[in-house]
Amino acid sequence: MFLPEGSQDETGVQISNRLRAYEIFRQVTYNKSFRQISTPVVEYAQTFTNDVAGMDLLSMLKWFNGEGEIEVLRPDWTTAIARAIAGQHPSKQKWSYQGSVFRFDQENTESRQAGIEIVHADRFFGEAESLLTAIAYLQQLEIDQYVIELGHTGIFEALVAPFAFTELEEEQLLQAMHDKRTDLVEAIVLKAGNAELAESLLALIDAYGSRDIIKQYRQKWSDREDLIEVLTNIEKLIDLLEASGVSEVIVDLGRVKNLPYYDGIMFRGFLTNDGSTCFSGGRYDRLYKQFDITTSAVGLAFDVDVLAKHMKPEQEPDKICILASPETHAIAEKHRIAMDEPVVDIQYELKDQSVYHTVYEVVEEDGQYKVVEK
Repeated sequence: MFLPEGSQDETGVQISNRLRAYEIFRQVTYNKSFRQISTPVVEYAQTFTNDVAGMDLLSMLKWFNGEGEIEVLRPDWTTAIARAIAGQHPSKQKWSYQGSVFRFDQENTESRQAGIEIVHADRFFGEAESLLTAIAYLQQLEIDQYVIELGHTGIFEALVAPFAFTELEEEQLLQAMHDKRTDLVEAIVLKAGNAELAESLLALIDAYGSRDIIKQYRQKWSDREDLIEVLTNIEKLIDLLEASGVSEVIVDLGRVKNLPYYDGIMFRGFLTNDGSTCFSGGRYDRLYKQFDITTSAVGLAFDVDVLAKHMKPEQEPDKICILASPETHAIAEKHRIAMDEPVVDIQYELKDQSVYHTVYEVVEEDGQYKVVEK
């Protein structure tokens, strides 16, 4: 039968690379003292669609359970982990996870992620540790051609705050800013009667590039203490990244949140060979307010499917084959166990000898079985 749209079968190198990516991630985060966590793949929709999390139910794989409640396949790790650890002692700060999320609004319905969440920690520490963990992980994967982008939700929000927009207009404006559609941004702002805001937002869309952008906007916003604080936050992280050997850092002052719960610094990693996004994340303190908790929370998630496509294939060892029969299979197995070889196959019929480095066979000689090279 055909597969539903967004589903796919996989074989070979992609699976092998993904499994290695998961294991390397586990080791990197273990070495950095992250505590592993896993949440159920089936959750209540309300966990993700409440006013604070604010995710769109239409994008989720969902159904009604026997009690009439809407259940979903996990569409987001961060929200699920916030639910799971809300009652944990504040001393438990660093968490790591691996597994799939399921969304209709992505190219593939199932996408595999590996990520970290840091809660109850010093704000800059959490941001720094998130980015340094990302660097360490990419280094272990032998992926070195990437760019890190930094943005902040506070810039757009501070500029828009004095002006009146309906909820729909604000959603449309956020989407237009996200897509960097200058024509739509201008149309929405002018229609809402906020013409004086248009120039600032249109300039913000082009505020993208090296750290020199921060110098320009420090002068431009010299009378805005709130925005200067945001620029300082971004610049401190650039200093950290550069001191850690990352030379490719991009600033996007016009970036806006793509998930409702983001409320501060945002970061993304792009692979330079094809521009694909390998990780994304940011600050989401407000997500914990639904649990009546005021705290610091930040994290990021890697797209393991993307990483697997860009990892070097694992060098395959020489393959050995032992030719046997139903009567001699057990003898071949004993020989396989005794061999100091990583890959030993047993076959009854040799269809392609070129697959193997060496071929042995079980033969009978003087009433006894032995294994000899063919």
